[in-house]
Amino acid sequence: MAYDPSKPFNKLPPLPPKAEIETKTVLKKAIIASRALAELKGSITNLPNPTLLVDTINLQEARASSAIENIITTEDELFKASIVKKVENGITKEVIHYKDALWYGFDRLTKFPILNTNLFISIMQIIKENQSGIRKTPGTKLTNPVTNQVIYTPPEGEGIIRNKLAELENFIHANNDIDPLIKLALIHYQFEAIHPFSDGNGRTGRIIILLYLKFAGLMDLPSLYMSEYILNHKQDYYVGLRLVTEKGEWERWIMYILTMVEVTANKARRQIAQIEKLMSEMADGIQKKLPAKIYSKDLMEVLFKLPYTKRSFLIDAGIGNLKTVGVYLNELEKAGFLKSEFIGKEKLYLNTALMKLLKTPTIE
Repeated sequence: MAYDPSKPFNKLPPLPPKAEIETKTVLKKAIIASRALAELKGSITNLPNPTLLVDTINLQEARASSAIENIITTEDELFKASIVKKVENGITKEVIHYKDALWYGFDRLTKFPILNTNLFISIMQIIKENQSGIRKTPGTKLTNPVTNQVIYTPPEGEGIIRNKLAELENFIHANNDIDPLIKLALIHYQFEAIHPFSDGNGRTGRIIILLYLKFAGLMDLPSLYMSEYILNHKQDYYVGLRLVTEKGEWERWIMYILTMVEVTANKARRQIAQIEKLMSEMADGIQKKLPAKIYSKDLMEVLFKLPYTKRSFLIDAGIGNLKTVGVYLNELEKAGFLKSEFIGKEKLYLNTALMKLLKTPTIE
């Protein structure tokens, strides 16, 4: 019987697919993607402080993942919002929730190494800032935004959706011989096809990608900025999903995900190297231009943790008291390393060179 996009896909087959998925082409690409991911993991491990750049990468990932859903904010607004106490912009606040959900998932996975429905629901609730759960109301349909034509109708009925998620959980935790990155592609398709929530499915699904990489031992920290790749290759992403559903064409979809992992891992590794170089150059400049007492390794880590910083960050790092860190930041601004700006009553300091580097596109 031919697939009908207007009818609920309650017969969504469980994983693994019956079709051949580990073709020669796929396996060759999986080796390349795995190597890129391993090199990124090594680059982060070799950093003096491996967590230094993670917040910046998380916020970039949150912004791009939200942009896929047409939730648009600027990098500048997002970085400011991440360090001020009160976020007024509702759109920026929703992007911050994505970052919070990602960290919640990583913390939870560290304590309880299980990827299950309850975790997926918790992630979605943090993203959406509500207490909704599995879809119960019928009538969910995904349509072409231009033609309004129905292109997919996900499974319907809470019981059916929960059964599909339970099957997915079993597949995630099953000991099988499928390459973990190929398995990742299957998991991501299946979650998106189940489409278990009324809203927030795409962002939850992209967080699950990062959580699975940790679960599989391929990544220790959420350091892969992959949503930018999806955003730049959005049509291929949705076409790939549709071809699996309609024709069982798995190879194209798996190759898309493997390429995404390869490209984004290489991009993250390059960006880390660029930030390390910039950090070293700025450290040299500070030591040459300013009094010796101002420079410290702790200061550099604060200035490069996020593009914006404030006095309390330096105090928390043990660099000095309120008066001392105020003097240091003013001297850094006078020397051209930072630029100050008031957000309400709060004074922030921008590392302009770091922001410029972060805004430089590096993905094809």
